[in-house]
Amino acid sequence: MATVILVRHGRTTANASGVLAGRTPGVSLDETGEAQAERTATRLATIPLAGIVSSPLERCQQTAGFIIRHQMNPPSLESAEDLTECDYGSWQGSKLSELSVQALWSKVQANPSAVTFPDGESMAGMQARAVAEIRRLDADFEAKHGPDAVWVAVSHGDIIKSVLADALGMHLDLFQRINVGPASASIVHYGSGSPTVHSVNTEDGDLSWLAPGLKTVDAPVGGGAGH
Repeated sequence: MATVILVRHGRTTANASGVLAGRTPGVSLDETGEAQAERTATRLATIPLAGIVSSPLERCQQTAGFIIRHQMNPPSLESAEDLTECDYGSWQGSKLSELSVQALWSKVQANPSAVTFPDGESMAGMQARAVAEIRRLDADFEAKHGPDAVWVAVSHGDIIKSVLADALGMHLDLFQRINVGPASASIVHYGSGSPTVHSVNTEDGDLSWLAPGLKTVDAPVGGGAGH
């Protein structure tokens, strides 16, 4: 199968002010977020990407735009509704400091698989649709471009954390143990068997070793020699 680089959008005005933006329209990258997206785009410039798929929300589209501009042969940008942010319902637009004192907050931290946001989406439903979409897209890129294809999915923190939890074989109730920072890159290879996670939440470092693609091989005993 192909290899996906999961990129979170850069920092936004809502992130900086401690607001849960959710699906609120018009939330854009701030100056720091643009610099973060530029840095990540530069890292990815050494990889000929088979495709770039983004959440339709502005902050992800902006981040994807930086990546496209740094590609020598830029692919077209696709949007995927199932990669959009969790529907936080009535929590959307609230200050995190206000939400943290609500009874549901502790459940979100410790037992997210049982959480449904008021007038919104369940976290289990969020994970199910995001994982299904990533796996569907990955199979599609592999079918069109071969098993060495590398592609990028630009999405949101909770979405990426839930996809990584699935790839790591973790229950959703453990996904809060994963950190995914703004404009970070995480790498997953969906092989013929179980997925392999090659990095999580990276912000710096050379990614040119990904240019030839990744092969599906058994995990080496002892850890192997690396790239």
